[in-house]
Amino acid sequence: MAGKRRSPPQQARPQKRYESNEESSEEKQPVLLAAEASSKKWRNWWLRTITTFMMIGTFFTILASGHAWVILMVMAIQTIVYGEVVQIAQVPAKESNMRWYKTMSWYFLVSTMYFLYGESIIYYFQKIILVDAFLLPFATHHRFISFVLWVIGFVFFVTNLRKGLYKRQFAQFGWTHMALILIVVQSHFIVNNILEGLIWFVLPASLVICNDIFAYVCGFFWGRTQLIQLSPKKTVEGFLGGWLCTVIFGLLWTSLLMRFDYFICPAKDLGTTAWSAATCYPKNPVFNSIPYELPAAVSAFMQQVLRVDITEVWIAPVQLHSLVLSCFASLIAPFGGFFASGLKRAFHIKDFGQSIPGHGGMTDRMDCQFIMGVFAHIYYQSFIKTYSQSVGTLLATAISSLTLEQQLELLERLLTFFVNQGILDASVLEKCGSSALTEGARTILSS
Repeated sequence: MAGKRRSPPQQARPQKRYESNEESSEEKQPVLLAAEASSKKWRNWWLRTITTFMMIGTFFTILASGHAWVILMVMAIQTIVYGEVVQIAQVPAKESNMRWYKTMSWYFLVSTMYFLYGESIIYYFQKIILVDAFLLPFATHHRFISFVLWVIGFVFFVTNLRKGLYKRQFAQFGWTHMALILIVVQSHFIVNNILEGLIWFVLPASLVICNDIFAYVCGFFWGRTQLIQLSPKKTVEGFLGGWLCTVIFGLLWTSLLMRFDYFICPAKDLGTTAWSAATCYPKNPVFNSIPYELPAAVSAFMQQVLRVDITEVWIAPVQLHSLVLSCFASLIAPFGGFFASGLKRAFHIKDFGQSIPGHGGMTDRMDCQFIMGVFAHIYYQSFIKTYSQSVGTLLATAISSLTLEQQLELLERLLTFFVNQGILDASVLEKCGSSALTEGARTILSS
């Protein structure tokens, strides 16, 4: 009887020990980088430095290989990050003996990628896809096909629900879709940035990398004040130092990138590389330098102190836009990293993976890039993009909204316009008139 009375406290003891460990870990004072042992912090310094230069070298090699390789790089990174995030919830799924969790997670990833990247390809390459007899049905019914794919996964999930596991299964379902929204959807906007012009991908990504490096360097040497509890080694000195260095870097880096058509021209051919003669006309006026008159006080100061008579400076608007992007990369994007830190603390893990020595997993490096990519896309669409219509957009409207007779009438009117303008010979109207119709077209029009 005495043994039976002591059994309840013995069963409750592990939970109590877990809680005490958690409380002690939260109360434990973090060691800032500047206060770490010299041998340890310099060893970590060199490891992070070597892997950082390796990643930067790989990045520029892929960047020079062309738009297609850059897009594949983004898709590969997105897939790795998704796998690391889903892996966190996969262990409880195995313990609960939940079948098909891993299979369903990857099925939803493929379905979501088909929808999102299909939307991008159709939007940016309409004039190619919509004139192809094989691809046309997939383009015109893309959203319906995507919905059917998702419904198949949804039905499979519902039919796989098991008594006693409902709560955990729905938690896994929600976790999968949260990962899709925070990773795959945001990556889709990054791919759109690439297609709008490599500069809208390279600049935001470089600003985040620059801020991460200089925040680490400033925190390494001068960090004394903890910034946020979620990331104990982040310091106020590193945060502000990274901001200042990123703003300066953004101005210089933008001034260099804007000189190359390879970076500023929208993607017209995915086979273009850094060694191709990429040109675009007209160029977005945001890349053209214009004069800005200096305030009288500034001109007087420069004349008195520097002995230089300057009343105006030539600045491209994109250089001013880079200030906004730099501030976001330094002041807001790091909160993506803090969010990831909170997620790791919630699941009691140090890193999302070990794929990058000295840095952790791919998620640990990309946590700030996703929110930065979305901001760059929205900012570009809101304040920089100068047009909303394209040949592909008008072609899609004509194909999807007009009947065959109306399409032929539109063709005839366009040809008549070019003939009247002296661009085309009048004989083109006879060659492309009713005599050029195929027998199938004659049957359709006569019915």
